[in-house]
Amino acid sequence: STILNKVTFVFGIHNHQPVGNFDFVFEDAYQRAYLPFLEVLEAHPKIRLAQHYSGILFEWILRHHPDYINRLRQLVERQQVEMMTGAYYEPILMTIPDRDQKGQILKLTKTIEQHTGYKAQGLWLAERVWEPHLPKPLREAGIIYTIVDDSHFKYAGLKENQLTGYYVTEEQGVPLNIFPISERLRYTIPFGEPEETLEYIQKVANLGENRIAIFADDGEKFGVWPTTYEHVFKRGWLDRFFQMLEENSDWIAMRHFSEVIAEIPPVGQVYLPTASYREMMEWALPAESNQELEDFQQKLKQLDLWEKYSIYVRGGFWRNFLVKYPESNQMHKKMLYVSNKVWKAAKRLPPEQNQKALDHLWAGQCNCPYWHGVFGGLYLPHLRHAIYQNLIQAETIVEKLISDKNNFIRTSVFDLTGNGKNDIVIETSCFNLYFEPHNGAQLFEWDYKPRAVNLLDTMTRRQEGYHRQLHRAVNVNSQAKNEKTASIHDLVLAKEDGLERYLNYDWYQRNALIDHFLANDAQLENFARCQYEEKGDFVNQPYAFKIHKKNTQHVLEFERLGRVWDNDKCISIGLRKKIVVNANSNLIEIHYEIQNQGNVTAKLNFGIEWNFGLLGGHSPDRYYEIPGIKLAENYLASTGEIPEVGTLWIKDHWLKLAVKLTFSPQATLWRFPIETVSLSEGGFERVYQNSTVLPHWQFILKPGEYKQFKINNQVIDL
Repeated sequence: STILNKVTFVFGIHNHQPVGNFDFVFEDAYQRAYLPFLEVLEAHPKIRLAQHYSGILFEWILRHHPDYINRLRQLVERQQVEMMTGAYYEPILMTIPDRDQKGQILKLTKTIEQHTGYKAQGLWLAERVWEPHLPKPLREAGIIYTIVDDSHFKYAGLKENQLTGYYVTEEQGVPLNIFPISERLRYTIPFGEPEETLEYIQKVANLGENRIAIFADDGEKFGVWPTTYEHVFKRGWLDRFFQMLEENSDWIAMRHFSEVIAEIPPVGQVYLPTASYREMMEWALPAESNQELEDFQQKLKQLDLWEKYSIYVRGGFWRNFLVKYPESNQMHKKMLYVSNKVWKAAKRLPPEQNQKALDHLWAGQCNCPYWHGVFGGLYLPHLRHAIYQNLIQAETIVEKLISDKNNFIRTSVFDLTGNGKNDIVIETSCFNLYFEPHNGAQLFEWDYKPRAVNLLDTMTRRQEGYHRQLHRAVNVNSQAKNEKTASIHDLVLAKEDGLERYLNYDWYQRNALIDHFLANDAQLENFARCQYEEKGDFVNQPYAFKIHKKNTQHVLEFERLGRVWDNDKCISIGLRKKIVVNANSNLIEIHYEIQNQGNVTAKLNFGIEWNFGLLGGHSPDRYYEIPGIKLAENYLASTGEIPEVGTLWIKDHWLKLAVKLTFSPQATLWRFPIETVSLSEGGFERVYQNSTVLPHWQFILKPGEYKQFKINNQVIDL
């Protein structure tokens, strides 16, 4: 056989679990991936690779399996493992302020050094989301290299055979080394036979001296992804793979990334465009564009043009997730707001409290719930909940220490969400209330601080590009498990039959204090599916506002002169809603006044929509309670209509709080769950997002007449 050029193989593994993920998920991933991987690695002393653990995961392992960290330390001491750092809680770097980026990176670098003795200089770039300004802030945080996909390089015009080494880039003269990950290896490892990877490495070697084959990907691909545990460990794929590398060690040298930089010069200079891996950029597109792109890709494949030209076809840009999903944007802008609060107070806080506030803020920057692709992400309520919980905790630490006692109240008018329109923010020691005057004067965030919960942590039902694949999904349970482990991007599975029934789309966001005028014969079922007729123009239209401040009571008054259609008549209706908030009080009073300002009699069916995001749709410890009425079903995902309701309780013994709404006059009450159909690792699934409650009243107003309603909102600890 021909004498092969020597070739270097670098291998990186990234391990991460999101903030707020269930403990059993961490444990399962540990038993199925992190632990067995380490065991196989220990059995193959010649195999050398880089490991990255996000801070949140590293901390969890330290707490639950400290022995694992000792074993990791030994591998580091044997120079088998190089540790990589990253931002501690795995944020998308450029979506958080520079000071938080630096703080998070230094925190993880310090933690790793403390427990493994390794001073990491390589950074795992979360989701490989790259923007050209990064070299400078990264270098300032002690980083000399990072790893991105080969697609980033191909977008810059480089060809496959130029991607067998690392490159150097700069920003304002500050350099950074970048390695391109081979997309081919991302699919052959671990989905192909080990020999497929060997063939690829051979091709790389044939290109010349000093060439490098580069692989880096998620550790969860080795055991956590569907069917991979059997494949990688039970059937011995990883063991065979490592053995094959050892048998060929005469021409394949496994080196650490940092050694490569010390020993082999860069291939050249490069400037990369903003990018992430191919799939991520497709997911960032709005649903319709996403579908068009998919169709175009299919066309290219049919015409046999895909292989050659696919690199000129690219999707969107990560930051557009913040536009695609208003819920993500609201969370993100709250995070920026809280970051400002924490850093402003930094000098006035005792160091220990300051670090605690920073840790909560940073935990609230974890990327997973800010976006959605084919894994749960933003659609998983418990992940969003954890973000809000941490941000509210950070905020509360600061407020407790720098506000006068417990009876402060602040009302500010500014553009919180970044859409160029003013929002109204009311803050007390008990609540945060965020209103959007331009969008129906809706309440879009309602934080109860004693429990660090956003009661309005809701999700709107939207069309997703992948919804059109639902009809060809196979029920997970009925499918005979396929022998070959298919890549996660090819498989279409569903966790239950008949999910098409749940594909309802909302035309407005599921917030609170949403003012509806319904038809007089409106049906609960149609309203719940958002396939009903809205008779007014109040839901998402602009309201004027005034703010009155008297000592520790602030009153926010909204007003809109709008229209309500009654058959062919269009009637002018004036609506005023007044929100009364007191410092140090857990009660919010809401007064409504509706006046007929037209010249004909109006027959109205008026409702005020609330949404509550309290996590458990079918949990027995979370339920509705109506004094004097026994509900056949009281869980939060139940549906029903109840006449003449004066008081509604929503009790949550898990979050240890209860919300009490009182209606005067008594209302007819509709309740139903908002459930989305989204993709996760295991297939299409139905996810309970929140509960919608609509008190409504039917009444007649002659021209000039008005009617008043009052709602009291109280939140108490259980």
